[in-house]
Amino acid sequence: MTATMQAATKRRRFPRGSTRRKRSSSGGAGTVLRAQSGWRVKQDLKGASLSLPFLLGFALFTLIPVAMALKESVFATKTSGLGFGKATSTFVGFDNFAEALADTSFWAGMFRVFIYAIIVVPLGQLVSLAMALVLDGVRRRVAARFRIVLLLPYMVPGLVATMVWIFLYSPVVGPLSDFLQVFGLQVNFFAGNTIWSSIGNLAIWGGIGFNMLIMYGSLQSIPHEIFEAARIDGAGELRIAKDIKVPFLRGSLVLTSLLAIIGTLQIFNEPLLFRAVTPETITKDFTPAMMIYNQAFQVGNINYATALSIVLGVVVGIVSTIIYRFTNRIES
Repeated sequence: MTATMQAATKRRRFPRGSTRRKRSSSGGAGTVLRAQSGWRVKQDLKGASLSLPFLLGFALFTLIPVAMALKESVFATKTSGLGFGKATSTFVGFDNFAEALADTSFWAGMFRVFIYAIIVVPLGQLVSLAMALVLDGVRRRVAARFRIVLLLPYMVPGLVATMVWIFLYSPVVGPLSDFLQVFGLQVNFFAGNTIWSSIGNLAIWGGIGFNMLIMYGSLQSIPHEIFEAARIDGAGELRIAKDIKVPFLRGSLVLTSLLAIIGTLQIFNEPLLFRAVTPETITKDFTPAMMIYNQAFQVGNINYATALSIVLGVVVGIVSTIIYRFTNRIES
């Protein structure tokens, strides 16, 4: 009897088919998990497909040209027969880079551009910041009108803007020289001691609208409750701008500063067009980009020009990294 009762108890505790039901339930959960994982993979692929055009463009117009430049920089092209023979390419290793590092003309142009950037970039940032703060303090309707006007210089192509300013600077037909003569000032905008000022004025005028728009957008994202609380505590508009608005703009200031520095170190259009007016002041190697252009398309030394461009890119990357880390350290 005892054995029979124990067997019956086991049957009641563990009925037949329970193992099958557990297995079937676990199999259903696994199916659901596989379906969910498959759905997530599909969603990830859809999201990645949105970035596919950018990745293709980046690979086509950035990675492939960089790889081609690296290949060209380790070769040297030589011709026989006083330049009329067949051109042959020979592997020279890092000789082009060694020549670039020892080229005094290249580094002299780099030093000119570096001094120019130290002066022009902060001035442009200050003017853009002041305009963004002024626009943020007026009504939105007024700000929208002036925002478009201030953005117009940035929308003008760089070559067209440079030609317009060359006309304005002209001592013969330009109005600026006659205007300054009214006050007894004789200014030659194409002289050696003023040419950088003329180019810098053009750069600041063209970049104000873009930088101002980014800063103004950041100001619009600040919660207005902070301003109201500050005004209740007795803070004036200048105090609010200094202690609240400017600290919120650190990210925008870093972004616009980096973009301005990268563009300034690669300055090319403005001095090239100014060279047509004043070739005695602006030489063919006045800036690093101009020297690279001269070596590539006038001298015909493509291999050395690509080596110079890689060195310039490395310098720009190092300077940008230093400034980015320095600004982040100050912010932290």
